[in-house]
Amino acid sequence: MSFQQLMDAEHLLSSGGFYLVVLIVFAETGLFFGFFLPGDYLLFLAGLFCALNKVDVSIETMYFGIILAGIAGNFAGYWFGYRAGPMLFKRKDSWIFKRKYVIMAEEFYQKYGGTALIIGRFVPIIRTFAPIFAGVVKLDFKKFVLYNVFGAFLWVSLLTLSGYFLGVKFPGIINYVEYIIVGLIVIAFLPIIIALIKRAITNKKNKTTDKQ
Repeated sequence: MSFQQLMDAEHLLSSGGFYLVVLIVFAETGLFFGFFLPGDYLLFLAGLFCALNKVDVSIETMYFGIILAGIAGNFAGYWFGYRAGPMLFKRKDSWIFKRKYVIMAEEFYQKYGGTALIIGRFVPIIRTFAPIFAGVVKLDFKKFVLYNVFGAFLWVSLLTLSGYFLGVKFPGIINYVEYIIVGLIVIAFLPIIIALIKRAITNKKNKTTDKQ
């Protein structure tokens, strides 16, 4: 499977079906190299395809399968961060790892605390690195379990069930799926774009202050 196909949610659902979706959700929610995988719109399309009978599993199987994968992925990320710890900040950049993403997750976590594990479910990159950083700072495990489970249910319920019920109510929506994907991508990356703009403005102000 090519990288382009791996990023194509429609191709993944039509060719790999349920098991590939579950595997991708697991990787994207806790394995540091999974940050580039489709997340939000994959969940939405999974629900939509169930409604239109384009996959061979029921919405119940898809829904709970994705939830379990999302929970398990966060557990894997927490364990990795707990064991790897500060080594992540010293690791050199590669095509599957960017240190700036760990720093971004750190800033997000410092701002929102443990709830970053819930809010971060809806933000690409943060979704992958938030549980890893929770492991790095050794967040109380009971709290982690609570945030992990609640975040997974909220994330999957909003996206997968939205796709399913829209598909049931408006079957013709499949003809506009490209526009929906673009819209979901824009909404998902908007917080990151805003954060990067704010950081750039702050850095510019700091440089100006230093010169004075």
